Amino acid sequence: MKRIQVEEQDLQVLTREKQGNNQTAYAKIDHVVAKIILDLQEQGDEALRSYTAQFDQVEINDIRVSEAEFTQAWNEVDPAFIEALIAAKKNIVQFHERQLEQSWLLDRGEGILLGQLVRPIEKIGVYVPGGKAVYPSTVLMDTIPAKVAGCKRIVMVTPPSKDGKVNPYTLAAAKLVGVDEVYKVGGAQAIAALAYGTETIQPVDKIVGPGNIYVARAKKMVFGAVDIDMIAGPSEVCIIADDGANPAYIAADLLAQAEHDEMAVTTLITTSTTIAEWVEQELAEQMVQLERVEIIKQSLQDHGRIYVVKDLASGFALMNEIAPEHLELMIQDPFQWIPKVHNAGAVFVGSYSPEPLGDYYAGPNHTLPTGGTARFSSPLGVYDFIKKSSVIYYNEQELAQAKEHIIRIAEQEGLTAHANAIRIRF
Repeated sequence: MKRIQVEEQDLQVLTREKQGNNQTAYAKIDHVVAKIILDLQEQGDEALRSYTAQFDQVEINDIRVSEAEFTQAWNEVDPAFIEALIAAKKNIVQFHERQLEQSWLLDRGEGILLGQLVRPIEKIGVYVPGGKAVYPSTVLMDTIPAKVAGCKRIVMVTPPSKDGKVNPYTLAAAKLVGVDEVYKVGGAQAIAALAYGTETIQPVDKIVGPGNIYVARAKKMVFGAVDIDMIAGPSEVCIIADDGANPAYIAADLLAQAEHDEMAVTTLITTSTTIAEWVEQELAEQMVQLERVEIIKQSLQDHGRIYVVKDLASGFALMNEIAPEHLELMIQDPFQWIPKVHNAGAVFVGSYSPEPLGDYYAGPNHTLPTGGTARFSSPLGVYDFIKKSSVIYYNEQELAQAKEHIIRIAEQEGLTAHANAIRIRF
């Protein structure tokens, strides 16, 4: 990791580094993705099979996972894993039930009713990554809020393994939360299938879930035909630590983030040069014991930063400009500093609330804004799976009282038909 001594005047210079913001690279990727989407629209299932063979080196005949495959997967996985999923599901459901919104009507009296209808989005597509790792936790996090919201149809797509099957742990998670359909396709072609449909896959109304850069760019391209949750970038963690923090814990949490992939972003902000040095030592000692050490090394080298700041106030100012996906507070009296947190996807408070607790078990969603977008966006939640309709009722007498105001505004805008729609009633 690169260590940087931060002076107060440097804060604005150092903040909001644009990770992977290479427009030339995006243009090349977008050209590929656009062709995939067009082929999918024209060729349907044939394009799905062709691109799966090309990108995943797998020939798939039956695109949809069968009930027999679900049953086989459930029987294959470790019962202790199922028990862990059930415990995590309980926590996730309990948290997201607090996010439910209700329809409402406001009776203003004398013939006026105003209100809002809250309705679930009916058809949801969930993308679950494969490739470098398997993510049954994503199945839980991205489907449970939709279930709580009352969505009628939840469809999952995920890349097949080399044997042409879906990883049994992913399928077990899908069975546990009640996913309606699972398809063995991934990449941009899967996003296009969810958006536009094929002979086998019926289109959905909204697509959620993380994926690689091709998945992210595909989601951006189909937005408008369907809704999406966010354009997710590489995963991030930012730890704020003072001189009382445990360097071994800090290093372990940075490594946990770095093992996601080579683009993962790891940041330590500390008031202590000594802590910075100890963390560097711990990183070197701990990483050699880990399976994904080469990925970790590349991530730390390219996207790891240690900022040494003069005080915690400066540290929080820097963090708010970075706007990290995950924020850990390893400082004394962390709760007194929470009001200083303005831009972060999720906040982990204290030395015994590490980021994996949120990834798997605690209850809040682990699908979070990345790339500085925590400045204006929120974690995935039940609110992402609902839509709202306004309700307006005026009786004749109340419209008569309002008509001159409405006509005046309409005519000022040059919309005489609008004015006439009011005037004709009187």
